[in-house]
Amino acid sequence: MGAKTGLLAYADGDIPAALRQAAEADIAKTTELVGRLHPGWGMEAAEGETLGEGTYPADGLTYAASFPGVDIVCDRRLMFDRPSQLPEHLIAAGAGRRMVLHAMHSVVDWLAFAVWEDGRLVRSLSLSPDSGVIEDIGEPLPFEAPYWAGDHPVEKDPDWEDEPSYALPFHPLELGEQALRALFGFILEGWPAPDDIDVDELRLHGFRLTKLTGRDLAQRAADLEAAAQRMRGATHRVPDGTSLSGEVPLGGALGL
Repeated sequence: MGAKTGLLAYADGDIPAALRQAAEADIAKTTELVGRLHPGWGMEAAEGETLGEGTYPADGLTYAASFPGVDIVCDRRLMFDRPSQLPEHLIAAGAGRRMVLHAMHSVVDWLAFAVWEDGRLVRSLSLSPDSGVIEDIGEPLPFEAPYWAGDHPVEKDPDWEDEPSYALPFHPLELGEQALRALFGFILEGWPAPDDIDVDELRLHGFRLTKLTGRDLAQRAADLEAAAQRMRGATHRVPDGTSLSGEVPLGGALGL
């Protein structure tokens, strides 16, 4: 098993149902979404990726898609040990909607997932064999039950008789795949079910993000002011040939 995820979704209802109806993501809405979720970051377009390959982007990259009824964001910066500590602006963006986080890292067998309904956290689980249960909030979801009941134990390797028992009653990555199926409608590893979403058919837009420093923000403000000054001193001609000098609305002049 080698799947990794840093995946966040906002949906008007059932996420799998919305993704099954998804076609091409709206680039304008997707760009607005990424900008809203990453305030204070510079952003430029990058090559996109499929959902199947984009759940764990490289550092500095974000993959996202705004489909009717559901928004998907993939970013390593979403991988919180304790999902309950997700930044407030990310939670606020889910007002009136269902919000689901899924984070998984195969190198350390770590899994975290969480569900919010209209900004209220209803379930959060984070665990790994080294750290144990890091966070366990709310009632377990139905797909979790067989794992906590001991129906999916990690079998010992017969060639390692002295190997201690696995530290958890199940493998986090196995539960992680079931969480993906139940909450998002697809899996990344293992045999797909007939009604699983084909993640290679869904395309995400790519964005490269850079953290803006105080100097960057000051320079941006200075550039806007300089543009405003140029506009104020410019001469403009109206259709009848009359020249007008003076104030020009900044927003209109810059297309803002």
